[in-house]
Amino acid sequence: MNVFSPRLDAALKLAAHAHRNQLRKGTDIPYIAHPVAVAFILAGYGFGEDLVIAGLLHDVVEDCDVDLAQLDAAFGPGVARLVEAVSETKTADGVERPWEERKAEKLAHLRAGGPDVAALKAADALHNIQSIIADLREVGPPVWERFKRGSTPTLWYYREILAGVQAQLGDHPLAAELAAAVDELAAQI
Repeated sequence: MNVFSPRLDAALKLAAHAHRNQLRKGTDIPYIAHPVAVAFILAGYGFGEDLVIAGLLHDVVEDCDVDLAQLDAAFGPGVARLVEAVSETKTADGVERPWEERKAEKLAHLRAGGPDVAALKAADALHNIQSIIADLREVGPPVWERFKRGSTPTLWYYREILAGVQAQLGDHPLAAELAAAVDELAAQI
């Protein structure tokens, strides 16, 4: 994969624009730092351009005013499929869906999605866990007030993601790094 391509540049611009008014939960860090980190993780492990682009765009459907048809038209069905596999449907008929229901649905998609979906979800979870650990070191336990369900359900969810990733990726180094991060998070709790 080239380090730079017009498709990667277009994806970065779309992600930056879509997330332009968002911050990371409970911080003053621009949200775009997260999808860029996810893309860096995937590129660092040698995954292909479609997966790196999906890393940049993985939250634009879930959290922004971007639809899958737009991603399909701009980046192809492979990228759109990957983004769809990791995007939550947060509401139904204008009502917020329960956290447990949304997480169970995403875990089912992870288990059925294949290695590319697992790699994308692993990179997403890895950066999120690393961010939580850094915030715990800086802020301490009040970090958990940012999360709807607190520390125990959050750790449960990341352990379930890890199990799904390991089932798809086996002993891939990304799965191993995610396992180490989950263990570190558990130790912080």
